[in-house]
Amino acid sequence: MLLTISTDHRPATDLGFLLMKHPDRVHERELAFGTATVFFPEASDRRCTAALVLDIDPVRLVRGGSARADGPFDQYATDRPYAVSSFLSVAISRLLGTAMGGRSRERQDLADTPLPLTATLTPLPCRGGPEVLERLFAPLGYELSTRRHALDPRHPDWGDSVYLTATLSGRVRLADLLTHLFVLVPVLDNQKHYYVGTDEVEKLLAKGQGWLENHPARQLIARRYLKHRAGLTRAALAQLAEPAEPQTPELHEAQAAEEEALEVPMRLNDRRLEAVTDALLATGATRVLDLGCGEGKLLRRLLREKQFARLVGVDTAPRVLERAAQRLKLDRMRPRQRERIDLLQGSLVYRDERLDGFDAAAVIEVIEHLDLERLPAFEHALFDGARPAAVVLTTPNREFNATFARLTAGRLRHPDHRFEWTRAEFAAWATRVANRYRYAVRFDGIGDAHSDHGAPTQMAVFSR
Repeated sequence: MLLTISTDHRPATDLGFLLMKHPDRVHERELAFGTATVFFPEASDRRCTAALVLDIDPVRLVRGGSARADGPFDQYATDRPYAVSSFLSVAISRLLGTAMGGRSRERQDLADTPLPLTATLTPLPCRGGPEVLERLFAPLGYELSTRRHALDPRHPDWGDSVYLTATLSGRVRLADLLTHLFVLVPVLDNQKHYYVGTDEVEKLLAKGQGWLENHPARQLIARRYLKHRAGLTRAALAQLAEPAEPQTPELHEAQAAEEEALEVPMRLNDRRLEAVTDALLATGATRVLDLGCGEGKLLRRLLREKQFARLVGVDTAPRVLERAAQRLKLDRMRPRQRERIDLLQGSLVYRDERLDGFDAAAVIEVIEHLDLERLPAFEHALFDGARPAAVVLTTPNREFNATFARLTAGRLRHPDHRFEWTRAEFAAWATRVANRYRYAVRFDGIGDAHSDHGAPTQMAVFSR
């Protein structure tokens, strides 16, 4: 079985520092089931590739009991010495554990930085076909390509086997890539070579922290990772359903107070809601998503328009959604009105099939709250996954901040903003996204425009 990890980050040989493996050497380690070897088939400033090869001893598997055979015949007719499986996860933890933990003695800043990485696994058993691979890795922001292997090349009419060569590409921290592989390779294989007990639940929760709790396929992942043991699966899913630090409505309101104080004199929030509503009406949409709906201000405005027959608000914080339900008075709505609207808890950076089939999506003052390295996952989930016919998206114009007397130079409008873009930066991002996912895009400003700094809010309307 073979795993390769490549990068064209400059200098690419920094990959050796991150893996704590010198590119000019061959690194071997004896494991209970065979030999693991790490070497670098290419290592230059322009491109570097690290390869992890497992040479599994089938006799040792049987004598040591590591094969977990389901019957006597499986001891002699098994793919375990060759197929990418939980053996690879063990090898990653033993040989690349420091890198998987995100630690680097000499390049910690690089270990914390998303890099262009490509991983190839072969031969990878994928129970359920490439569609399962897509379900697992696409929501994490990876681009995928696969090549299926025939049951027998001499007999193409026999069809394809469950084995394939898979390539994953993305801009991601090396630690995240290794962690995703560590967890998801056994899930794809739908087997493990060792006993699964309660400690595996703890391992899954530890390795899945920060990404598994909002993954749309988390039930499949938990079930397969825990070898279909129903009690362990329920325990894992119950803990995943409880956010470690839930955002409270009070915190949400407190964080928004400073930005609202800046915008109130110009009625910017009201004008933003009006502009977005007009843009959505102009698309002809009847089914609309409000992604990052907060406490439902836009939804309340959209409910007034008879054109919108179906409205769904999505937010990550359950308690914020509870406040939205209260402010929208969902419990007191007339039945026909109540049928028009729903609120869903979910993440904006993971593929979610519940969001498919809508005519339009509104993303209002949301993206600036995402870490920049999470934007590719957001783009993929919305423009390639849900893929509504239209997207109306707004974000602050950083240039306009210079007009706020109360805002010191260099400060952002909201304490939770990860970034704020100039008009040129926003246009470049939106144009790139539109081109990549085959949308057209037009731009507009919201609020009174300054002669030099433009409008306070910038809006992009994407149409498919």
